[in-house]
Amino acid sequence: MQKPKKTIRALVPLLIMLMLLLLTGCGEQIIVLDPKGPIGESQKDLILISSVLCGIILVPVLLLTAFIVWRYRDKPGNKAVYRPNWSHSTAMEMVWWSIPIVVIVILGTITVRYTYALEPSKPIESAKKPITIQATSLDWKWLFTYPEQGIATVNYLQIPVDVPIKFELTSDAPMNSFWIPQLGGQMYTMSGMIMTLFLQADHPGVYYGSGANFSGEHFADMRFDVKATSQEEFDAWVAEVKQSPLSLTFENYEKLAQPGKSDRMSFSSVADGLFQQIAYKYAVGGHAHGPREASQDAKAPNAAQSPKTQPNPQQQAGHEHAGH
Repeated sequence: MQKPKKTIRALVPLLIMLMLLLLTGCGEQIIVLDPKGPIGESQKDLILISSVLCGIILVPVLLLTAFIVWRYRDKPGNKAVYRPNWSHSTAMEMVWWSIPIVVIVILGTITVRYTYALEPSKPIESAKKPITIQATSLDWKWLFTYPEQGIATVNYLQIPVDVPIKFELTSDAPMNSFWIPQLGGQMYTMSGMIMTLFLQADHPGVYYGSGANFSGEHFADMRFDVKATSQEEFDAWVAEVKQSPLSLTFENYEKLAQPGKSDRMSFSSVADGLFQQIAYKYAVGGHAHGPREASQDAKAPNAAQSPKTQPNPQQQAGHEHAGH
């Protein structure tokens, strides 16, 4: 019976090494730990700090558990001290209660500070004026409208480096989650709401974006690329898109919004009030919930309203909702 036991003991380290080797293949997928913007960098710091603090408790506990099981296992000739009447140690109680309490206090303080600092709708400090991009989740595609540039794209977007981007998010389909892992955390997109999320890319590159909330048959195709370039390249791209023969009229939007996958598309112009109509079309009384500035946009003359969703003067103003 001794041979099988020795074989198993010899194989355990090899199996652990094999598991670690297989897990290294996942390294390139953990792009959230390779941030390319200030928000993503701060979130990475919070992840690492939280992991280290949790490790201060978890690692010793796991090591002690393995040691105790090994040291006090039942075997012939075991010389471990046998104390059947032992029940309490003040020193040990002090250790295993004080350390977790200190760690929890430190972790809680850091988490609260980062939570307030990373509030999604909080503008990023910069000398440059933010660019607004309105993102709409559809079945199963992403529509991005640039109100200041008067253009729109489907399943891709381009942004200038070192310029804050103010994303206004809504949905004309089931609830989804807007996520660019290397730039920052997720934010829900919901019909009847306009959520605000500030992000920024500090380095040129093409970054992965996706809908991170299950939304049906082609959920896996809710992906998009974010290309960060210099301001000059961004301006040249805008001029190029303006040459596109396609215009995002209300009629063309209705066709685009039909459930189904879509290739990349570019639109040289966007119908006035389209984003507001998308956001408010399912809201009771024609009012969307969201940031206060969105409520002000709804009162603007060019904010189109659907005939079936005329605003109710007695309806209360929209509320602000935070993301995650």
